[in-house]
Amino acid sequence: MSTEKSTLEAKSREGSGKGFARRLRAQGLVPAVVYGKHMQKPVHIAVDPKAVRTAINTPHKFNTLIQLKLADGTHQVLLKDYQMDPVTRDILHVDFIGVRENEAVKVNVPLVLTGKAQGVADGGLLTQARRELEVWALPAAIPERIEADVTALKIAEAMHVNDIKLPAGISIKTTVNYTIAVLSAPEAAEAAPAAAAATAAAPAAAAKGGDKAAAPAAAAKAPAKK
Repeated sequence: MSTEKSTLEAKSREGSGKGFARRLRAQGLVPAVVYGKHMQKPVHIAVDPKAVRTAINTPHKFNTLIQLKLADGTHQVLLKDYQMDPVTRDILHVDFIGVRENEAVKVNVPLVLTGKAQGVADGGLLTQARRELEVWALPAAIPERIEADVTALKIAEAMHVNDIKLPAGISIKTTVNYTIAVLSAPEAAEAAPAAAAATAAAPAAAAKGGDKAAAPAAAAKAPAKK
């Protein structure tokens, strides 16, 4: 359960645009905005990009609850998105979403497969189709990760999202029972028929090519009709 909270200092800002952003960066700050469905309008702020990285440097990463401290009060937020310079990798802009403790939010949570699948022991190949799950949870109940036990999975079987046992208070809203993991047959077994077919086809192709090469030679040896 997500009980960790980080604190992040922020300043209100009025300006905008590239020139204003450059002046902020000269002060070691970047523009940011806080928005949410319960807020009348977005709150425009400036934050220290290094402090932002520190705030989400927890096992929950983007799903870390942040107490955003401003001069006029505190906002409880999640880091929603950010823009980064493709060359320097510096943070250029940050989006936060305001959350309430009693209202569920939609977040992406890492999916981890646990156990050793029976099909793997039999020589099969386990492939994970999804690395994250989009879930709904109260901010304080967002899990660090969701685990799916694949121990019973056999060759030619698949695990779907409806097969996962979710932690209490977590829900997934989807009408598609999408695939989480697949256990396929051993690659060697699948490759064998193809290799055998290729081997069988090679002599036939050579013989066909030989017939074509022999025909002109035979014609060349035949005496010309007078």
